[in-house]
Amino acid sequence: MGQIGNRIAALREKQALTQEELSIKLDISRASLSHYEKNRREPDYDTLVKIGNFFKVSIDFLLGRTEDPEMVLDSDVRQFVDSLELSDDRIMQNFALTIDGKELTPEEAKRFIAFVRAERSF
Repeated sequence: MGQIGNRIAALREKQALTQEELSIKLDISRASLSHYEKNRREPDYDTLVKIGNFFKVSIDFLLGRTEDPEMVLDSDVRQFVDSLELSDDRIMQNFALTIDGKELTPEEAKRFIAFVRAERSF
């Protein structure tokens, strides 16, 4: 979620607001806003809604799910993206994972997923 802080800071700066000014408008502490912008903490859902409403952007944009500030993922698409489990063989049959333009074999894809899981455990 590191993009959230970067996007909040960019939106604030685009409107020439200080952290103090924005924090007052959002009814949050300046310290909290600073932590969000520096990606030290993540805003809760209610705060994301406040930020989205204030800047007139979608939460999907704040979360980095889209580059279009006004685009909102369809709820079915959002649910699918949130629950996508690439190790599920049924899902793997519908998607082609590629590296350097070359499609991974099912065995390579499984090793890739295992590698990512191992990296996350550290």
